[in-house]
Amino acid sequence: MKISEQLKDRFKNSKNILALTGAGISAESGVPTFRGKEGLWKQYRAEELATPQAFQRDPKLVWEWYIWRMELISTKSPNPAHFALADLEKKRSNFNLITQNVDGLHKKSGSEKIIEIHGNIFRNRCVSCNRTYDSDPSKLKTSTKCESCNSLVRPDVLWFGESYDTDLLNRAVSLSEKSEIIFVIGSSGAVGIPVELARIAKENGAFVVEINIDPSGYSRYADLFLQGKAGEILPELINYFV
Repeated sequence: MKISEQLKDRFKNSKNILALTGAGISAESGVPTFRGKEGLWKQYRAEELATPQAFQRDPKLVWEWYIWRMELISTKSPNPAHFALADLEKKRSNFNLITQNVDGLHKKSGSEKIIEIHGNIFRNRCVSCNRTYDSDPSKLKTSTKCESCNSLVRPDVLWFGESYDTDLLNRAVSLSEKSEIIFVIGSSGAVGIPVELARIAKENGAFVVEINIDPSGYSRYADLFLQGKAGEILPELINYFV
């Protein structure tokens, strides 16, 4: 991979660095996207199950699907792209990560400064008292009741038709505004808010680097498009941040 000296200097001199990751980075670890054909479970599509209406109508069915997903994701491990971002966090104190993924692989790889903009599948939230706690698939097979108030719990993820958490969104926007370089990694650009974050960063002077298998909805904002697998590109690219 050839990077110009001008870009190398920019990488070295930038202080506020932001990465925005999507399903593509986890797909390299073998995690299905859970949307479209890959999201088909029994006769249901993800878009039919990941909604408040579906949960209200049949919480047992929705939980069965989420437990299946949790067990599947539990068999997957972070790939070199995840570890490269965790390494970059150690090298640069002003590095932050915003992920659309709910699989927890970034945390598993050692990243700590993460905004999980869509939540985390391995965390539950009570529909009544709003308490959150880590999920255990084996326990969920026995009970999906809150440990505090005995009400029903739900996955602590953002469903179709729901609004983003205001605090998380404000933090994400603030980081986008301040970023000098933003990496957009493995996202289709189909989700509105992440596209907006890339646009905000660009409008505030950030250098946008997209890493993707194919061009996406982000590509029009990219100053540099690196085509290929994030697990192959990122480990080499972060050498410029030493």
